Amino acid sequence: MSKPTPSFYNLAWRWHFYAGLFVAPFMILLALTGIIYLFKPQLDPLLYDHLINLSPGHHSLSADEQLKRVQATYPQGHISKYLPPINLERSAQFVVSHHGRELNVFINPYSGDVLGEQDAKLNLQAVARALHGELMIGTLGDRLVELAAGWGVVLVVSGLYLWWPRGHSASGILWPRFTRRGRVLWRDLHAVTGFWGAALLLFMLISGMTWTGFWGKQYADLWNQFPAAMWNNVPTSDVEARTLNTATRQTVPWAMENTPMPVSGAHAEHMAHAAHSSGPAAPGIGLQQVVETATARKVEPGYSITLPTTAEGVFTIAVFADDPRNDATLHVDQYTGEVLADVRWQHYSNVARATEMGVMLHEGKLFGSLNQIAILLVCLMILLSSVSGLVIWWKRRPQGGLGVPPLRHDLPTWKTGVVIILALAIVFPLVGASLMGVWLLDRLLLMVRSKQQHEQIS
Repeated sequence: MSKPTPSFYNLAWRWHFYAGLFVAPFMILLALTGIIYLFKPQLDPLLYDHLINLSPGHHSLSADEQLKRVQATYPQGHISKYLPPINLERSAQFVVSHHGRELNVFINPYSGDVLGEQDAKLNLQAVARALHGELMIGTLGDRLVELAAGWGVVLVVSGLYLWWPRGHSASGILWPRFTRRGRVLWRDLHAVTGFWGAALLLFMLISGMTWTGFWGKQYADLWNQFPAAMWNNVPTSDVEARTLNTATRQTVPWAMENTPMPVSGAHAEHMAHAAHSSGPAAPGIGLQQVVETATARKVEPGYSITLPTTAEGVFTIAVFADDPRNDATLHVDQYTGEVLADVRWQHYSNVARATEMGVMLHEGKLFGSLNQIAILLVCLMILLSSVSGLVIWWKRRPQGGLGVPPLRHDLPTWKTGVVIILALAIVFPLVGASLMGVWLLDRLLLMVRSKQQHEQIS
């Protein structure tokens, strides 16, 4: 008599349970903060109308004059960044470090009046971005988000295995059975939403992981390379452009993060006679000249200018454009005004281009309002799937226990499952290590339970 084909349904369910219990709170947080950041273009002018919107004037003050007005208002402050108005009805903005706080300072470019300030790290969008990227707890939060994204892949794969019809009718599989109530309806909402959103969720997870500090950096180091000859004619430092990006503010595009920062040439010559560089920046060119350079080079409005902080530093003009084909990153010598590097879309590798497109799709910017609506729907699907999954668990959870799905019989090695785990371990090492850890813990729990049952029988 032939042995029946083993069913790995309960095993897949067990792994889906572990993944869901860990991932669901993160998915809810990421979806909610993602929705807030998704509508930044609409929310900022609404929430900060008095700081952002203004009536156009007849004549704009130069960037240098605006800089003087802000310096006069914050004499003890250190100005690190200038954001010119994106159109005639918007204010200009400076980023100022003042008494231990980082401030966004808004100025009327026509009158020179300082319109007000906001905390650069504690405004709604900055908090949403920091929570989304690193839970506002730095490196630990970044690693947790990366783990949650990797376990999200396990969740999707195991969920699809559980969803597979196996002879059932389309109701409850392709659409929910709204005539049912209680746990059955919640199960249908969870399974159907998970099926229709699986591919979209995988895209959101993988495109988001390109920004993580561990896997994202390895990915960038492997695939995001520029020809070394691009930097042959300018002196470069050991500092990478990624230092211009923070959890709350995006300055340079992803494709530029691991490129070297040039040093200003006039100081580089002086450095040949000095043991080390020292001293603050003392630019020989004005901020307005940098603005005129951006205009002459046809940099898309919406760019920022990062000011040099040291004697060998550079001005960095950067625009992280909604359409990556308009990306631009320029480094300008602070003494001579020479453009030391001008990197655009055409310089990106194919992988960098695909990644930048994926990031803009992820953020809902590439195709305007249509892209925003699509990503909003994805976020709502993630919320529904996560909440319904938690409700199902809560309803079936035994009193005083977690309700881990049991293994009803001994199973041979599930080769497909092993292949999936090994593949994840290779592609996402951090996730692979945690998978192995959970697998070993699960095996230990099964051994302990089996021993207890054996002792009870005997």
